[in-house]
Amino acid sequence: MSNPSTLNPQQLAAVKLLDHPLLVLAGAGSGKTRVITEKIAYLIKQGIPARHIAAVTFTNKAAREMKSRVGKLVQGKDIRGLRVSTFHELGRDIVRREHKAFGCKSDISIYDDHDRKHLLKEIIKHEPQVYDMEKVDHYGWQISRWKNQCILPEQAIGEGGSPDDVIAARVYEEYTRLTKAYNAVDFDDLILQPVLLFQEHAEVLEKWRNQIRYLLVDEYQDTNMTQYQLVKLLTGNLGQFTVVGDDDQSIYSWRGAKPENLTQLQQDYPRLQVIKLEQNYRSTGRILKIANHLIANNPHVFEKRLWSAFGPGDMPRVVKSKEEIAESRQIASDIIHHKFRHSTQFSDYAILYRGNYQSRLFERSLREHNIPYFISGGASFFDNVEIKDILAYLRLIMNPDDDMAFLRVVNTPRREIGPTTLEKLGQYATQRHVSLFSACFELGLEQNLPEAAIKRLRHFAEVMVDVADRSVRGDTFAVINEFIKALNYEDWLQDNSTSKLQVERRMGNVRELLDWLRRLAKEESGEDKSLAEVVAKIMLLDILDRQEEENSGDRVSLMTLHAAKGLEFPYVYLVGMEENILPHQTSIEENAIEEERRLAYVGITRAQKQLTFSYCTHRKKYGEMTDCKPSRFLDELPLDELEWNERNPLSEEKKREIGFAGLAAAKKAAQAKSQ
Repeated sequence: MSNPSTLNPQQLAAVKLLDHPLLVLAGAGSGKTRVITEKIAYLIKQGIPARHIAAVTFTNKAAREMKSRVGKLVQGKDIRGLRVSTFHELGRDIVRREHKAFGCKSDISIYDDHDRKHLLKEIIKHEPQVYDMEKVDHYGWQISRWKNQCILPEQAIGEGGSPDDVIAARVYEEYTRLTKAYNAVDFDDLILQPVLLFQEHAEVLEKWRNQIRYLLVDEYQDTNMTQYQLVKLLTGNLGQFTVVGDDDQSIYSWRGAKPENLTQLQQDYPRLQVIKLEQNYRSTGRILKIANHLIANNPHVFEKRLWSAFGPGDMPRVVKSKEEIAESRQIASDIIHHKFRHSTQFSDYAILYRGNYQSRLFERSLREHNIPYFISGGASFFDNVEIKDILAYLRLIMNPDDDMAFLRVVNTPRREIGPTTLEKLGQYATQRHVSLFSACFELGLEQNLPEAAIKRLRHFAEVMVDVADRSVRGDTFAVINEFIKALNYEDWLQDNSTSKLQVERRMGNVRELLDWLRRLAKEESGEDKSLAEVVAKIMLLDILDRQEEENSGDRVSLMTLHAAKGLEFPYVYLVGMEENILPHQTSIEENAIEEERRLAYVGITRAQKQLTFSYCTHRKKYGEMTDCKPSRFLDELPLDELEWNERNPLSEEKKREIGFAGLAAAKKAAQAKSQ
């Protein structure tokens, strides 16, 4: 079991408090994950069965880390049934288990952003005189915003608003009707639909309250209105919960996060207890001092001040460059020099920036200095065409009403089913209010399409029906493997690839996917899960994992400040510290400086040993060099705690050291290439 004696007094108090709803205000690096995992172990020790405890967070990576830590604290059968998942996994489980109450079939499809955009385009195509195809992204963003605020189509229509919002509300209404008809939900629905279900069906809510008797929520400041409602419904008036969050790290308002949910708890739960975690176990004193100074400029309902037992540490630095190319080269040189002097690893360094566009010049300079690097948020396994194809086939097998999947695979490999045929099929299906798959079998289709086209469509649909039937009755994955062979998918890849090596890689990806699905079907309980369950899970993993950190090896990390949240590095470069970059120009125009300040605070508190700020006096904009003003956030930092390079220029000795380090790195890279 756990050893709570190693917790500090505030952490221990948070772990042991059970008879009140609890808000833990956990500053950056203050051990919040440890508090959650130790509390789970404590709850089990107090006699609450693990199957009645749930912990939710926002990323698969965080959930895996949490579950792994709990596994080290609680041994054997005592942990059986514990739920540690993302919010969306919990929502998916509720949707799947309560599909009858939703009025859906069990094999519900989960639409990703691509599916949602495709469906919105189809809606726009049918009424081009009303809807604007160029605003498809705006419609999608607005629908997501409404769902995150727990606003239904009829409420959105009643709100009025701008002409664009009125039209978006009508698109929302049609989009909702079609997703229900297609037996599908999108990412936002995984939270919204359980909330609506619990509000309308008291008996279903009671069942889930009996199942989840204690709830723990990580990164609570990132919850949106709908997620807050889900927590409130599940925990009831007693408030059997612990939520952990930090209002100073709320940086996701653009996706609906409401840091106000922290203060809303006090109104909804008068018995709420608040415990602050202020001891930081990550950074040195000087780094925390400037972080505290910066964030003090934001208004606070809950005051807290981070401190560290690590001592003051090195002074944070401010580096000025004449323009952006010089900035990137200076930082690359600085990394080489620092690594040479301190025998560090490249993976100890991170370059953090406000926008992805800033990475290009740093990439170039790092390459010039033979410095290996890794950009967070690279291409996902799920972005491969062959993975999208096979998953679409599997989605269609488990849910024939999934129009997005149907359209992706109906002519892959080619079956001479062209766009004109699909357009007429789509028109007929819309008139009949049925899915494209169902429309293939209707007699009325013969009045809309020639016999040859109908024959090809029905042959495809019959094959899919046969595969679905055999996958249920026999060895599911043996049937799937046989089906993919029968498709001649490898031949299709050969016709659409540039080399034999590319074909082999793509087929290797297909085999890896199928092996992964087979393992998922057997995981944890050892009992076989249905194809629908494993495909739904893997689709959700795809959506959640797109922005998560990958194993970068010994490479310098390049990432946005948003992507850096939750991570830590010994040496951090926070670049582009200029007005209109950080804070961002749009935030200045919209008077949203507080969140930009929180973003800078997140960047500062990623650093463990050394922090370097960088800014330029000039940058190219639209091909012309323009003046730049240092970020207002630099002015908010304590000057006596910063080392400014313009006031302390490099000595000749240090310049020689940097040159020598660069030559050594180049020599090492040349030797590596020759081996």
